[in-house]
Amino acid sequence: MTQQTADIVKKVTENIYDVPMDFQDKMRVPGRIFVSQKLMNDLEIGTLKQTANVATLPGIKKYSMAMPDAHFGYGFPIGGVAAFDAQDGVISPGGVGFDINCGVRVIRTDLNVQDVRPRIKELVNALFNAIPSGVGSKSKLRVSDRELDEAFSRGASWAVEKGYGVESDIEHCEDGGFIDTADYSKVSDKAYKRGKPQFGTLGSGNHFLEVQEVDRIYDPDIAKAFGIREGTVTIMIHCGSRGAGHQICTDYLRTMERAVKKYGIDLPDKQLACAPTDSREGQDYFKAMGAGANYAWANRQVITHWVRETFERIFKMDSEALGMDLVYDVAHNVAKLEEHEIDGVKQQVYVHRKGATRAFPAGHPDVPVAYRSVGQPVLIPGSMGTPSYILHGGKKAMELSFGSACHGAGRVMGRGEAKRRFNGKVLERELLEKGIFVKATQSSMLAEEAPDVYKSSSEVVNVVHDLDIARKVVRVKPIGVAKG
Repeated sequence: MTQQTADIVKKVTENIYDVPMDFQDKMRVPGRIFVSQKLMNDLEIGTLKQTANVATLPGIKKYSMAMPDAHFGYGFPIGGVAAFDAQDGVISPGGVGFDINCGVRVIRTDLNVQDVRPRIKELVNALFNAIPSGVGSKSKLRVSDRELDEAFSRGASWAVEKGYGVESDIEHCEDGGFIDTADYSKVSDKAYKRGKPQFGTLGSGNHFLEVQEVDRIYDPDIAKAFGIREGTVTIMIHCGSRGAGHQICTDYLRTMERAVKKYGIDLPDKQLACAPTDSREGQDYFKAMGAGANYAWANRQVITHWVRETFERIFKMDSEALGMDLVYDVAHNVAKLEEHEIDGVKQQVYVHRKGATRAFPAGHPDVPVAYRSVGQPVLIPGSMGTPSYILHGGKKAMELSFGSACHGAGRVMGRGEAKRRFNGKVLERELLEKGIFVKATQSSMLAEEAPDVYKSSSEVVNVVHDLDIARKVVRVKPIGVAKG
């Protein structure tokens, strides 16, 4: 812990620290940081300040929270969680982020790693060719405006009905792969124009498609419920709403900047631009955000279909015979109207999760029936070359974090510095020596996403595991990665 952060935070218990209300003027609640002593060393002062800034917003409940992977973001910290009263609170695009419903899904297989490793270069090259990736990448899928309306409205369900998947895929998505309050009429023409050619693309940055080996089982019973066996291969897809979601956020930030003045909301940072939850501006954004989230679910569903087709082509078996079932799909950047018990009273709140994963426990009615007895799968990707984890919602999640966990490893280095410090071609060779074949559009992209650019995924996951927010079930390690 740096001296500067040590002077700010107060230790509550192991892995929980508070930013007290006297740290900054007009804080309505404390900040709460879920972080280990070791990870505290990587926590920027700016992240603590952003956490405190969020605590000044009207209607915030309990705490302004930051997950163990938290780092500096736009308005809210990435890894930030905040819940606002449904009547007296606010809705903020900065609490969701530009990549609406950036999320992760995991596909299981019955393939053993010994079957896949000898063909990993062929497989990753085929996946790279089948799924467009990179900055400004365009899809091989051509959708009409009407079809895009349907994707904005119905998410993964639309994609499955169009033949891009099976019915069980929908059952294994968070909220069935769509937000029912979405309204495509609240989405601008510019967002349509940006989203239309990118529908069915992976994107760039930290987005990836990864072939993985299940190398450790922590909880055999829950792993069995998830259909995962040690030594088999899984596929992880990490992407979001592409240009459509980015434009929706951009459009409504302008709307919210005007709303702040209209409703007389006092902000410590203009990036926290927001509107009252029951205002026209707040509800218009919420409906448009839902459309962006649905686009992302449909996007991941289409990519899933192409992944299955690629495996079928390489291994000469259909995806059903290969056991390519969707384990689960989680959203990272989203706001949802949920019921939570606060101070002993059930209340409706808009929970903003920016770079955070929902982690509902066993018995929660929003957990799919197949997993309700064990809790929601929680998918935490590592950074290229490091382990990823599959967890399940823990018993303390609702009490501690509004049913929220971390979403990844969390950056500790900017992209510019990463490109100065790392060489993409050298990194590619080093990963190959470790048994990981990586394919990317540009070597500079590999430098930006080098493993050392991120916190330890294991350390981050251990925090939520030890707090019983989300408990470890499976560890997977990459053997092949396709990146934008």
